[in-house]
Amino acid sequence: MTQSSDGKPGQPDPAGEGDLASRLDRLDRQLKQRSETDTKAEADAAGRSASMGAGVANALRLSSEFVAGVVAGGLIGWGFDQFLGISPWGLIVFLLLGFVAGVLNVMRAAGMTPGPRVD
Repeated sequence: MTQSSDGKPGQPDPAGEGDLASRLDRLDRQLKQRSETDTKAEADAAGRSASMGAGVANALRLSSEFVAGVVAGGLIGWGFDQFLGISPWGLIVFLLLGFVAGVLNVMRAAGMTPGPRVD
């Protein structure tokens, strides 16, 4: 049971109810403000996570471009060595060419150089 301000049980205190309503309103405002802040923080975290995922995907793409160039050059050089019997010069030359091709592909993919021209 509730007690009034004079201490008698059973009689509601009208001043206490007004105070309770104001405290409930203040609590409601604080909860809404906290909820909005948390929502903004979650949106920021989701944006950072998406940009980090895009960065990782871009890094994997660039590294695979480079590795593909070096591997292709090595395989072509090894093939020339086996076919022409000039070991290890074909492998050395085409590994270097594959390295250069891989670097150029990475630079193109990263947007540092324009792509090949089509005339």
